[in-house]
Amino acid sequence: MTTPPSAGAGRALILGVAASAGLTALIWVLGSRLQGIELRPDQGASWYYWKLPDPTLWTRLSAWTGYAAHQIAFWWLIHHAQTRVRRYTAGLHRVNVVALAVNAGFVALHVLQTHLFYDGLAQDVSIYSSQGSVVLLLVVVLLMENRRRGLFLGRPAPIGRAVVGFARRYHGYLFSWAAVYTFWYHPAEGTSGHLIGFFYMFLLLVQGSLFLTRAHTRRWWTFTLEGLVAVHGTLVAVMTSGPDGAWPMFLFGFLGVFVLTQMHGLGLPVPVRWGLAALYAGAVLLVYGLRGDLGAAVAEPVRIPAIEYVLVGVLAVLIWLGLRTAALIRRPAPPSPSAPGRTDGGGTAAG
Repeated sequence: MTTPPSAGAGRALILGVAASAGLTALIWVLGSRLQGIELRPDQGASWYYWKLPDPTLWTRLSAWTGYAAHQIAFWWLIHHAQTRVRRYTAGLHRVNVVALAVNAGFVALHVLQTHLFYDGLAQDVSIYSSQGSVVLLLVVVLLMENRRRGLFLGRPAPIGRAVVGFARRYHGYLFSWAAVYTFWYHPAEGTSGHLIGFFYMFLLLVQGSLFLTRAHTRRWWTFTLEGLVAVHGTLVAVMTSGPDGAWPMFLFGFLGVFVLTQMHGLGLPVPVRWGLAALYAGAVLLVYGLRGDLGAAVAEPVRIPAIEYVLVGVLAVLIWLGLRTAALIRRPAPPSPSAPGRTDGGGTAAG
């Protein structure tokens, strides 16, 4: 059952983007209330700064209970849509409206939880788990889109249909985990880095809430979500390490994935694609030339694409092994042969 035609998914997408900006602004406005909280000194790249020096049972429970409730609710909605709705429409299903409301409610709950208890999940888990969840999301997108846009310059990698089909069917559970987990990992702080990340997470939550609608599969919208990681990674790198830091690795690494893979699914003419590739190469040489380190222009920009493409291969193999194992378990055992000289009923054979 769907909502009235006027409740179009495209309109909901626009309103969702606006609401994401509004919620991000709310976190920024309320952020000044958190400035008096004392935190431990920064201890390096693997240290997450925004967590209480002396957490309590209640600070931990508030974060983990809120996260678990949010995650289970979102997963249930995805399962309900896949098993009860099961068809794409131009408008919103009622379950989409519920999903948007549920996500908005839990975002508000986490903001409140931050101001009452402060800590997110970061108190108990590694910073790399949050970063890794988003990387895994991007890798699964590359895998799912392999047959449509290819993996290297428009040419698909030899990944089986069953593997891609499995990723397409179950990706919603993984993507919702990546967005919800990363959102609850951080307290609702108002720093520039947090705000950029929260806005990106809110867009992913909107995308996840629009399952089984045409808006969910709009190519330019899905590409925007992929491409925003380049903006987010670059800006955070500049904020944390300054203009002389490692931001070119993130900028040109993610843009390298765009040139090698993503732009080939946008329907761009071949001359335009060649032009974008030339602009990319020129920008790499210009930036690293101004930094006086042309040698790094060869090594740094390939790190992120290399990691992502290797992970695509690893993930494809793991899914294939899982599917093969499941098929072997489900395969019925062959019937045992009858004993020599006896019929199936146990009597003597006719001679």
